[in-house]
Amino acid sequence: MKPIICLDGDGVLLDFHSAYRTAWHKAFGSLPALKDPDAYWPIDRWDVHWLDGEDLRHFRSYFDHEFWRTVPAISGAKDACKNLSDAGYELVCVTALDERFQKARLQNLRDHGFPIERVVTTASTVGDVSPKAQALRQLMPIAFVDDYLPYLRNISPSIHAALILREANGSPNIEEKFTRVDSRHSDLLKFADWWLGRLKS
Repeated sequence: MKPIICLDGDGVLLDFHSAYRTAWHKAFGSLPALKDPDAYWPIDRWDVHWLDGEDLRHFRSYFDHEFWRTVPAISGAKDACKNLSDAGYELVCVTALDERFQKARLQNLRDHGFPIERVVTTASTVGDVSPKAQALRQLMPIAFVDDYLPYLRNISPSIHAALILREANGSPNIEEKFTRVDSRHSDLLKFADWWLGRLKS
């Protein structure tokens, strides 16, 4: 069996920011301008307003199978995965997403050419333990890469916990006393280069 590396979806493999902007355009007919290129959350990144009530329900209706099947890839992520796969690792996407969109996410990754054949969906609610912890215990990967620090809480100490430090404004990736982070990287390609380079040294 190949050693497994688990990868988050949005923010690591896929560009949720761009997909959010497209969904807003479809829902309301206007393409939001860029407000803060260093914002972690899409509602802060784009020039949009807070929604509630019927407007919010209308917007959420656009986060359907078509949305999750067509999220753009993050630059360099496919190359990172190819390098890891060529080095002998099995890659599994572990993503906080409603289970009904699991097949759409897998199709999305396949359409981009990612060498990933398994998607595991989990809850998104964060507590003292990551909602992804149980899936990781079952998969027993040697490493897990995520861009959201709370998803690294109390995962198995046998798993290398890698944090992607993307856009900083409003980021939840502030060091926590009880959350272990083994390495930090600006994107997945940087992680892959570091991981494979470390093994060669």
